[in-house]
Amino acid sequence: MRRILITGGCGFIGANFIRLELQADPELAIVNVDKLTYAGNLANLADVRHNSRYQFMRGDICDRELIGSLLQPGDISAVINFAAETHVDRSIQDSSPFVRTNVVGTQTLLDCCRKFGVARYLQVSTDEVYGSLGDNGKFTEETPLAPNSPYSASKAAADLLVRSYFQTFGFPAVITRCSNNYGPFQFPEKLIPLFIANAMRDQSLPVYGTGLNVRDWIHVGDHCRGIALAWRNGRSGEVYNFGGNSELTNLELTGQLLKALGKPQSLIKFVPDRPGHDHRYAIDISKAQRELGWSPHMTFEAGLRETVAWYLSNSEWLAGVMSGEYHKYYEQQYGPQG
Repeated sequence: MRRILITGGCGFIGANFIRLELQADPELAIVNVDKLTYAGNLANLADVRHNSRYQFMRGDICDRELIGSLLQPGDISAVINFAAETHVDRSIQDSSPFVRTNVVGTQTLLDCCRKFGVARYLQVSTDEVYGSLGDNGKFTEETPLAPNSPYSASKAAADLLVRSYFQTFGFPAVITRCSNNYGPFQFPEKLIPLFIANAMRDQSLPVYGTGLNVRDWIHVGDHCRGIALAWRNGRSGEVYNFGGNSELTNLELTGQLLKALGKPQSLIKFVPDRPGHDHRYAIDISKAQRELGWSPHMTFEAGLRETVAWYLSNSEWLAGVMSGEYHKYYEQQYGPQG
């Protein structure tokens, strides 16, 4: 039985990936290391906690002794790094945790993987490292990195570290970059779950600026399938982009959410724009299609219906994650825009 190490597996994408892989591969065992910060939630994996092929350990990816102890037995064949601080608004307020986790944490993982001979490392990144697009064109894997927020800068720095380890040491690493994810178990500081939660309580939905910033949306299940293919079949040293071919302005998305929830458009509230707000993201997925045989399966319309239904059916989970630091933080913030 193969064993892999997942970092940040109690977060939104990591938890969905673990669930997918445990279902898809009966010969796979997973060790999940998560620091359990505000967005990491053990409840996200409550349905697999008694699975004999799943092991959880609370820990920090910056802890070299811990990571080394997990890799030292020599039976971990791959490390997939989901662990990251990810919220742009928080990075604008204080970039320190982003540099520590996203950059220093990645360096720690790379060093430990090299030391103990891990055969494959996958870095989960974001299209935000490419910066902002105009009204035309799409990001490809060859697009120069031009991050515009402290968050995206920290992710770009991590990507460059991974690239350097491949170039310098021949380290077997792959990088994946995706557009905006949505789906079940997403922490409600991100646009879709926040707006669902607000609309359910008849509270305003804060839309930055004019609401005309454009994002491409990918269902988390499609993203996780892409990561699984890149981990197994991707070429070392390569980057693979994953997108949903679903571009919408933030205003269009907000309107669709309100319609799906049966709430009035009058709940939209325009607020001052985020500093350095990227205008548009769009992903060219042709390389992933060509080399990995991947393409998105979920249409945005179907995915949004499914996502809204999930949050409506899991109000206890939503109330639980919103009862802590979320309230304190968003009393002074306008809210996210993807």
